[in-house]
Amino acid sequence: QVQLVESGGGLVQAGGSLRLSCVASGSIFNIYYMGWYRHAPGKQREFVARIHRGGTIEYADSMKGRFTISRDNAKNTVSLYLQMNDLKPEDTATYYCYTDDFRGQYWGQGTQVTVSS
Repeated sequence: QVQLVESGGGLVQAGGSLRLSCVASGSIFNIYYMGWYRHAPGKQREFVARIHRGGTIEYADSMKGRFTISRDNAKNTVSLYLQMNDLKPEDTATYYCYTDDFRGQYWGQGTQVTVSS
């Protein structure tokens, strides 16, 4: 099992920045991807970005150039970050960290990001 704990959400004005963090612990040695999805009320869940354990990074087209995903491996944990710049009101959503391994997917509890206009 893998446990994920997110932090870093909040309220920010349009054009501002936030940095989300996610710490993975437990059976982390076989995870493949770590990444972020977001879910806004009345909308479908949306892929944001992900990073493979080998370092390959993918972004949703609408996040390219504004969001940066990064990862930091420690002895017993893996930390995932999402630096979000030039935030827009349409970025308002609950952001979820996820990871996967051969057993399935794991999700964090979500962190709320609200961007005011």
